[in-house]
Amino acid sequence: MKLLLSAIFLSAASAFVVSPQLRAGSSLKVISDPSKTDAPLFVDKTASVSNYYGKELTKSEDLKTNACCTAGSPPDYIQTAINNINPEVVAKYYGCGLCLPQYPLEGCNMLDLGCGAGRDVYIASQLVGPTGKVVGVDMTEEQLAVATKHLDYHADKFGFSNVEFRQGYLETLADLNLEAGSFDVIISNCVINLCSDKEAVLKECLNLLKPGGELYFSDVYANRRVPQELQDDEVLWGECLSGALYWNDFENMARKVGFTDPRLVEDDPITVQNAGVERLFSSTGNDALEFYSATYRLWKLDNLEPYCEDYGQAVIYKGSMERYPSGWLLDKHHFFEAGKIHPVCGNTYNMLHDTKLKEHFDFVGTWDKHYGIFEGCGSAIPFDSPAASTGKGASTGGCC
Repeated sequence: MKLLLSAIFLSAASAFVVSPQLRAGSSLKVISDPSKTDAPLFVDKTASVSNYYGKELTKSEDLKTNACCTAGSPPDYIQTAINNINPEVVAKYYGCGLCLPQYPLEGCNMLDLGCGAGRDVYIASQLVGPTGKVVGVDMTEEQLAVATKHLDYHADKFGFSNVEFRQGYLETLADLNLEAGSFDVIISNCVINLCSDKEAVLKECLNLLKPGGELYFSDVYANRRVPQELQDDEVLWGECLSGALYWNDFENMARKVGFTDPRLVEDDPITVQNAGVERLFSSTGNDALEFYSATYRLWKLDNLEPYCEDYGQAVIYKGSMERYPSGWLLDKHHFFEAGKIHPVCGNTYNMLHDTKLKEHFDFVGTWDKHYGIFEGCGSAIPFDSPAASTGKGASTGGCC
């Protein structure tokens, strides 16, 4: 059985680990049905979460498990950016890794959901530069106090000031007076997983994104719906397990909200050798439940279709992104080798043509003729081929 506790890229508020004091006799209560509660984020006693990250944790090493750790090292340019950040901010980072789209971000307006003490915000600040802007949102006052205390430090270090922080909840971002349609990119690292009303978070993100902008985020997903009895276990919820959405429920939720074609960028099985957790899953009949860390990108584009349709189009990557001269990855199924003609569906064409990626591609074809479903892009024609339909038991025609 594959279980959680490693290989997840998480941000500062991303892994609420229940402290030993809370595990026994705790009054913390998980919200399992967000439609029946007005709780703003994570659980119905947000003070417990805020207290843990604001008072009990003083540095990364205080985390009780390796749930928000990964063995991977950041790319050199990210490590250089980290080296420019105030040591106290780095020490207050309760996670590993970074979730950022892999294309030039200069001049972008970015929003970081669950920013904590601001490490990822200050990394993004350096990448968007003086003409861009980064806003960090978190619910924990103590962490934001650290982030804001060092605003001047980083302005002096970077040579510009382009950062601000807001305190609030992800389901109610509208309360923070953020301008609708003002962000090019929204990032998040295993924070939406802990929200009680994930659909509300996605709706808020769609509203805040510019046309052609994207929500680029990592989270935890399950291979099936997590049973209620596991959702009610506060330790599993805190360890980012029982709050995980069934992957298909997530994709359908994204489409319902308006992110018509969710694209999976990368994923990994989540594994741990934890006898206690394994016994719990086994004793409740859930040995087959598996979890995955996954990065998705959700574009705000009105012209995307529900399925990948073929219009005879193609694209050519110019190799013009500085860090990706040989090729560039859009998602798990679309790697564009520089200089090569790649046939694409209409949705992929639009994701490249109607976003900040346009300048890095040449485009071939029009929308004049439709050739049916784009085979090999997640869908196929459901009907038997003419050859198959002539066999024994095949339909001979007629109406319904």
